[in-house]
Amino acid sequence: MKIAFIGLGNMGGGMAANLVKAGHEVNAFDLSEEALAAAKDNGCAPFTHAGEAVQGVDGVVTMLPNGEIVRAVYEGSVIGKAPNGAVLLDCSTIDVATAKEVTARAEAAGYDMVDAPVSGGIAAANGGTLTFMVGGTEKAFARAEEVLQSMGKAVIHAGDAGAGQTAKICNNMLLAISMIGTAEAMKMAEKLGLDPQKFYEISSQSSGYCWSLNAYTPMPGVGAESPADNDYKGGFATALMLKDLRLAMDASEDVGATTVLGTKAAEIYEKLAEENGGLDFSSVIKTL
Repeated sequence: MKIAFIGLGNMGGGMAANLVKAGHEVNAFDLSEEALAAAKDNGCAPFTHAGEAVQGVDGVVTMLPNGEIVRAVYEGSVIGKAPNGAVLLDCSTIDVATAKEVTARAEAAGYDMVDAPVSGGIAAANGGTLTFMVGGTEKAFARAEEVLQSMGKAVIHAGDAGAGQTAKICNNMLLAISMIGTAEAMKMAEKLGLDPQKFYEISSQSSGYCWSLNAYTPMPGVGAESPADNDYKGGFATALMLKDLRLAMDASEDVGATTVLGTKAAEIYEKLAEENGGLDFSSVIKTL
């Protein structure tokens, strides 16, 4: 397939490179000259205008910072510029309402479109092992699946338009809560005199088992290798976790959902982001 990829940041650059590795022809666009140069080195054809990158393609993939930019890119550079037969895939993490709105506009113009946010972080984006949670019609999902499989290990159809974004913000709210709990437990064990590695060995094989502990251990030199072992650099930034929590809190307010721990997690990450928004979200343990 010939695919336009718009948004070549920390996640998008690796994702576009994996599309090339899978045999797709990729037109790449980003406002950053450095990102475009890296994409070219990875086998993509660089474009300086998004509207030109989408011409003549079979599909368009976007990986953008927020809903406002997603709406602007699709309205200004994709819808009406990409061929009517192209399938559109937005892999950004944005609010549910905007995802539904942009999909509706694309469908009204004759396109198939999915919202397909990701889980896995930069390492998974580079390694092609992302998990995609996808919202859209059965037809749109079937068309998008081939593209997504080139970039991930799991592609799951969550439901209609917006369902992918719903799954993402709920998942990340749970992740934020579990990371705070994991960090508190590890620090408490340490302050009580228990060797952190021993705590990891015990809890990771008992009822404390969770991804935050077992696969992304927040304490340096303990358990699984993670950004904690690189002074909390790289990984999933605190500011990005806060963005997802804000989306989750807005959505919970819209539907009247009870999110006591989610609200508390958002408060904690608000403070953490003010202090070190660029560090990995697991750096919450440094505040305890």
